[in-house]
Amino acid sequence: MTQDPHPDIEKVLISADDIDEMIARLAKQITEDYRDKDLLLVGVLKGAFVFMADLARGIDLPIEFDFMAVSSYGSATKSSGVVRIMKDLDYEITGRHVLLIEDIIDSGLTINYLLRYLEARQPASLEICSLFWKKGEQAVPMEVKYPGFEIPPVFIVGYGLDYAEKYRNLPYIGVLKPSAYGAEPPPE
Repeated sequence: MTQDPHPDIEKVLISADDIDEMIARLAKQITEDYRDKDLLLVGVLKGAFVFMADLARGIDLPIEFDFMAVSSYGSATKSSGVVRIMKDLDYEITGRHVLLIEDIIDSGLTINYLLRYLEARQPASLEICSLFWKKGEQAVPMEVKYPGFEIPPVFIVGYGLDYAEKYRNLPYIGVLKPSAYGAEPPPE
């Protein structure tokens, strides 16, 4: 499926077809690893909702969903490191196998905070699946059991990721043109 890039997109970094292939690979591995286990997918809103929906459809297991909403960016292009939980889990996770679904791991500060927060609830296991990963950019060491694409340290939008709440609906991952940032300087 080819689509002309949005006028604010400087270049398409990852195509919709490549995203579909990666999700199929991740879903297959998750299906194998969690067979006969009580799996709960926990999506980190808002960015992970598109990825989680497509990933869940590819996992060939009975699974449950829950969501957390956190804020660490505001309208900025880099995490502030200060994490606020806007919506907590609806389900009890003690003794459950929890797979935290994240759209992108950048500094790692948000996901590290969430891991510590959720580990205190004593799940049977707690792992990370992230579609995009700026490996080497993390301020804290971490292991991602199900990594998707390793991307360069650029600010990306599309497939659930946004800039100022826009561009989430793009079916690919793109790099914004500097003019799309308005008064804010382009990200590093």
